[in-house]
Amino acid sequence: MQVRLNLGRVQLDGVLELPPGAKSTVVFAHGSGSSRLSPRNNYVARVLREAGLGTLLFDLLTGEEDRDYENRFNIDLLAERLAAATGWLLGQAGDLVSLGYFGASTGAAAALQASVERPEVRAIVSRGGRPDLAADCLGSVRAPTLLVVGGRDEEVLMLNRQALARIPAEKGLIVVPGATHLFEEPGALEEATRAAASWFGRFLE
Repeated sequence: MQVRLNLGRVQLDGVLELPPGAKSTVVFAHGSGSSRLSPRNNYVARVLREAGLGTLLFDLLTGEEDRDYENRFNIDLLAERLAAATGWLLGQAGDLVSLGYFGASTGAAAALQASVERPEVRAIVSRGGRPDLAADCLGSVRAPTLLVVGGRDEEVLMLNRQALARIPAEKGLIVVPGATHLFEEPGALEEATRAAASWFGRFLE
């Protein structure tokens, strides 16, 4: 279902899908230069819905904002939008029991930072994320956090290992062998998605 999120000063386009009986929803935070139409995130969302979870994919920036490249790396702004979208979602579907965040690239940093403000978030999954960009808040993260990184994405893997050590919540790191940053190799995205579905299945009601 196409939706428009009214977040006060801005309105952002999104897609909200709630399977019958869904009590938990995963909110997606896409990476730099991407959008709610990201084929990789949409694949993950489809698998999660098949597992009975709701999904919300939305644009973190307006079209005009996205043209300013610096906004794509403004983690404070992205986290603020994600937290506001979480409040919007709870207003639309107040019977939700719990929420999860799925972040990719810079969106993962936004997810970690926003989760500190939103206690409703009970699980976070980062795929090829940059949790190091949320360094100032890593010590305050309380939601169980799974970092999924490609084995050939060596610099990002190093940054994820360093960030993981600073997160006090229950946490995990899965390295997908042979995968690069975008998980474009055969079977790589499927493996990352299985890990995400398992993590959300464990922590979301």
